[in-house]
Amino acid sequence: SSEQAMKIVTWNCNCALRSKTHLLDDLEADILVVQECEDPSRSTDKYLEWAGSYEWIGDKKHKGLGVFAKRSTSLRRLPWPDEGLRSFLPCQINDSITLLAVWTKGGNSIPSYIAQLWSYLQIHKDKLASPNTVVCGDFNSNRQWDRLRRTGNHSDVVSEFAEIDIHSVYHALTDEDHGEEQTATFYMNRNIDKPYHIDYVFASSHLLYKNASSMQVGSPAKWLEHSDHLPIIVDLDT
Repeated sequence: SSEQAMKIVTWNCNCALRSKTHLLDDLEADILVVQECEDPSRSTDKYLEWAGSYEWIGDKKHKGLGVFAKRSTSLRRLPWPDEGLRSFLPCQINDSITLLAVWTKGGNSIPSYIAQLWSYLQIHKDKLASPNTVVCGDFNSNRQWDRLRRTGNHSDVVSEFAEIDIHSVYHALTDEDHGEEQTATFYMNRNIDKPYHIDYVFASSHLLYKNASSMQVGSPAKWLEHSDHLPIIVDLDT
C-alpha cells in the first residue's frame, strides 16, 4: 500500500463529549482517543451515530476512555488483560498499527497514576515492541513529580518505552526535555496561570522519524472553554 499520513488526536474532553463532537470534527482526524467521554451505547442517538466505529471502557457510563475510528479507518480491540490496572484500551488500527489508549487513574493496590502505566508495561511491553506502535492519552504525569515515587515514576516509564524504541512525539519534535516542556496540555481548573504537561503521544521511532511527522497542541484560546485539557494532534507517516 502507498505511504500515507495518519492523523491521531488525544484529548481529555472533561465530560459531555456529545456536546463537543463538532470541535473534533474540525480536526479531521483518522483516530480520536478521548478521555472522560461517555459510553456511546448508553447516551444519545446522535452521539452514538457520531461515534461510528468505536471502542469504549469505563467504570461509569458518563466518564470513560474511548477510541473512535473516522474516515474509513478500521478499528479492532485487542484482548490484552489489564489485570485491574486503569485505564488501558489496546486496539489494532487498519491491521497495521498497534494503538494503546491511556487514561491513568489511581486506585486498586497502586495509588500512583503513572505507576499504573509502568505496571501495565511490565505485562505487555513485548506486544508493544513493534515498529508500528502508538501509545497516547492522559498520563496524569510529568517528570517534575519523579521524586514522589520510588518505582514506576515518569522517567522510569520513558526509559521503558525507549528500550523498545518508542518515544514521545512532542519531545522528539521540539527537542525539549521531559519536565522542561514549554507548552502545557492541561490547566488546573482552567486557570491559565497553572499550566502542566501531562498528556502524551508516544510512537515507534519508525513512525516518528519519517519526514511527514508533525505535532501540535491545541490553543488555550480555543479549547479551554470546553475542557481543562488541550488536544495533542499528531500526523504520522504510516
